[in-house]
Amino acid sequence: MSYNPQAAALDDVPPLVGTRDDALPNGLSLELEATQASGPEPTQEQEPTPPTPTETSAGDSKQASQTTPKSRIVSALLERGKLTAGDLGRARRLADDAGEPLLRMVVRLGLVSERDMAQAMAEVLELPLADPALFPSEPVAEGLFALRFLKDARVLPLADEQGSVRVAVADAADPFVLQALAEAAGKPIEALVALPSEIESALTRLYEKPAEAQAEAEPEFEDFDEEDIEHLKDLASEAPVIRMVNHLIQKAVESRASDIHIEPFADELKVRYRVDGILKEVDAPPVRSTAAVISRVKIMAKLNIAERRLPQDGRIPIRVQGKELDLRVSTVPTMFGESVVMRLLDKESVRFDFDALGFDGSPRDRMLGILDMPYGILLVTGPTGSGKSTTLYTALSRLNTQERKIITVEDPVEYQLPGINQIQVKSSIGMTFSGALRAIVRQDPDIIMVGEMRDLETARIAVQSALTGHVVLSTLHTNDASSGVTRLLDMGVEDYLLTSTVNGILAQRLVRRLCSHCREPYNPRPELAARFDRLGRQPGTITLYRPVGCEHCNGTGYRGRLVIAEVLLMTDPVRKLVLGHATATEIQKAAIAEGMVTMYEDGLRKSLDGRTTVEEVLRVAEED
Repeated sequence: MSYNPQAAALDDVPPLVGTRDDALPNGLSLELEATQASGPEPTQEQEPTPPTPTETSAGDSKQASQTTPKSRIVSALLERGKLTAGDLGRARRLADDAGEPLLRMVVRLGLVSERDMAQAMAEVLELPLADPALFPSEPVAEGLFALRFLKDARVLPLADEQGSVRVAVADAADPFVLQALAEAAGKPIEALVALPSEIESALTRLYEKPAEAQAEAEPEFEDFDEEDIEHLKDLASEAPVIRMVNHLIQKAVESRASDIHIEPFADELKVRYRVDGILKEVDAPPVRSTAAVISRVKIMAKLNIAERRLPQDGRIPIRVQGKELDLRVSTVPTMFGESVVMRLLDKESVRFDFDALGFDGSPRDRMLGILDMPYGILLVTGPTGSGKSTTLYTALSRLNTQERKIITVEDPVEYQLPGINQIQVKSSIGMTFSGALRAIVRQDPDIIMVGEMRDLETARIAVQSALTGHVVLSTLHTNDASSGVTRLLDMGVEDYLLTSTVNGILAQRLVRRLCSHCREPYNPRPELAARFDRLGRQPGTITLYRPVGCEHCNGTGYRGRLVIAEVLLMTDPVRKLVLGHATATEIQKAAIAEGMVTMYEDGLRKSLDGRTTVEEVLRVAEED
């Protein structure tokens, strides 16, 4: 799309339709809906405006108003399922009240992500989508446009050529921005569509001095008494603090982080994101804002900001970039303030599918075989953060049919599954795992899921439920599958009950998945290649892959995670060892003799396929 000031002078008005409300004369609004009429006819006292070439009749005017660029962009978002009619109505009301353009309000509310909006706009207007990697490294046309205008209009000059000026714009459907640019430059404007955040970042990098940017990024926080709760509450509700917290959450979503860690220290406030299981430090707010930032998070999570001596837990339902997120908030008092951890649960992007999680081969076949059994216990073991809950949710999704009643007891309920009765543990009122489990048995369930077997009472009720014909799913914190049996024995569960009820034990870890766009093949050293002898591969025939880093993986070389697993079946040889109270090592050897693929071997096989690296496997699993 280009805008030529000479051509515009011939037509009096630009050929595009649809503008910002505050740019129109007489307070009129052209924020048109697809179903809205074209506007009032001119009265006798008001001289009619000469028609443009596209408005030669009343019928043509009505049709034009119903096909404005903005209305077509909205229609495209509705058709793609990126925006619902209810959300559109709410955004339209808020946009009218605030006097803000509709498309900007839709993104501001988080109803549609910046990228989805930019893609729809580029497709409808038939414009290219700007690549931020090709943004200029030096300011372009610095004397032509005021920085304040560029920021307000969200425009980034890309190239000042002899016959035109090429710019990236966030709202290419606004012709007045293009008109103002063309008049200021005195030449046609070629527009590309870009994300607002990318434009703002480039403007800051190119046109602002570092001191000015730092001053704007760090608002002043005067000295105040942190015991003054009312003052702290007011400070946490002010715009600078709200922007800082929203910025932290938004950047975490963009980075695909699973957790946000906000940690106060004596002379700094540290913020870290856990991305693909690895913590990395990011830019943090100034240390003077520590109390205000933490109080803001606690207010959002509906926690008591006056209580700083005890741990607290809460949740924040939020919508960021068009994604429905559920933030689980945990606060713990430390020496220099409260440490806050927010777990980001993306309800829309999570896929409860064994193939997507990385299950394949023997572990997958064994897992599905256990789930097909009519009764018994399936245990999933692993340390915190190894994906146990996601695996259980995936198993429940597979078992969830109209013929089965499923009840779960969880702490906390991470994802809500349709058709499944989920119970939240509340120890403060006596709703514990064991207490809830006793009540569940009287609810006539077919399948029971217990979040964790923490004590002997819970384990015994689960065993009794399996003996009476129920399928029971639960988790344990052990390092491998064979240790799960010895853990239950140590807890006091009778050996004969274990051998009669446990169908299988799954142990798993999560390893980072290599980025498919930039991974690099290489031939391993002989000592590394020797590790693959157990898979029947000759050293000279092995090709492995290493991470490189590209724009698709934020330069890390990894994108996402996958499971490496081992599944122990309760076969007759294993049962004999359990009844004899054998060690975990003896049970492990017997399970391997019965055909069990260990986590280490599963990891080696996936590194051989190019899905992960040997280093990642060794980071989470030990060689057998």
